[in-house]
Amino acid sequence: MKATRARDPAQPAAPADCVLTLNRGSSSLKFALFRRDQPPQRLLVGKFDRIGLPEGKLTVSDSHTHASEEHTVHLPEHASCVPGLLEVLERKGGIASIAAVGHRVVHGGARYREPQRVDAAMLKELRRVSPFDPDHLPAEIALIEVFLARHPHLPQIACFDTAFHRDLPRVAKLLPIPRRYEAQGVQRYGFHGLSYACLMEELERVGGRAVAQGRVILAHLGNGASLAAVRGGHCLDTTMAFTPTAGLVMSTRSGDLDPGLVSFLARTEGMTARKFHELVNTQSGLLGLSETSSDVRDLLQREDRDVRAAEALAVFCYQAKKWIGAYAAALGGLDTLVFAGGIGENAPVIRARICHGLEFLGLELDPARNKAGAPVITRDGSRATARVLHTDEEWQIAKSVVKCLATNFTTEPNQERKEITR
Repeated sequence: MKATRARDPAQPAAPADCVLTLNRGSSSLKFALFRRDQPPQRLLVGKFDRIGLPEGKLTVSDSHTHASEEHTVHLPEHASCVPGLLEVLERKGGIASIAAVGHRVVHGGARYREPQRVDAAMLKELRRVSPFDPDHLPAEIALIEVFLARHPHLPQIACFDTAFHRDLPRVAKLLPIPRRYEAQGVQRYGFHGLSYACLMEELERVGGRAVAQGRVILAHLGNGASLAAVRGGHCLDTTMAFTPTAGLVMSTRSGDLDPGLVSFLARTEGMTARKFHELVNTQSGLLGLSETSSDVRDLLQREDRDVRAAEALAVFCYQAKKWIGAYAAALGGLDTLVFAGGIGENAPVIRARICHGLEFLGLELDPARNKAGAPVITRDGSRATARVLHTDEEWQIAKSVVKCLATNFTTEPNQERKEITR
């Protein structure tokens, strides 16, 4: 047997040797190109920003040379990013080098529980459940359809953010409203699933299987924020519910509210359902409380002189602490608390405020480790361990795509391909 030489990841990929990942935000589209290895090797990362706003921006960085570039581009909608993205890909071997495209799809409804190839039936079902998530699904579907129209033979893989929570216990999944709505798919779904799946794999890598199988609370704290309670590797509960608006207060989302506010604001202000949706998703949370910014960094700078900023941060930390306590009760105790996301990974003062008072759960924070953002931020001998882990949704998507490619895709009949690309 001949010895094989390891490939240089900086060299251009062979034909169909890459996977492309797409991760859509409300006004952004992150993309990454990975070599189709085990595990996938990142070649290129980029982001379209300020979509739908004047002077959109495209940034691209080579993961090996670290060379980067930035361009001003016109981006009226997410689908308008595709031509610019294809231009970027031409420098890395073109579309022929890509074996499949992996899409982060926020909502899979009740039917889709695993990453899988997009077909006509899936697109039909995603259109049907688009009212579940009008802020994400229509644009995600449009992006998939643009790729399918341009390259109908290129596999498109949908990776669902709800999949991590697919086996929630009934007691956590059921919403206390008339049963007929459950038949329509109204239930707790949970989100941030790609992040949580990545975190659990990373936790097992750094802590071992016994740690990952223990009583774990995952705190994905970023622009969107949620927590998940995991035991034996399975999710038992999560703060987001039927929509990503539920649970913890976020940058512009309200989190949990008294549902009586809907009728109150309708009576007193004539507020429509659409206006209420805008209120709780784009005008609330840290932005609504502070009246100045949705960014924790801004609020930390202002809190000494602006009581609104201080109160916004206090509400955020209090709610996170309250959810941790609730999930420790659901788990029967706490072994590991994981902080992740932009805030969770980069705001030691927020981590300290959340953990303060949780000593009764066995959490003893080490101030020096926490300030340094060490992988473990609790003291030696602490009964429960707090960790800071990096989450990587793009890498998780790439791994899912590579796994899907390892299975035998059946070629679609020509008729079905036409239906998909309509």
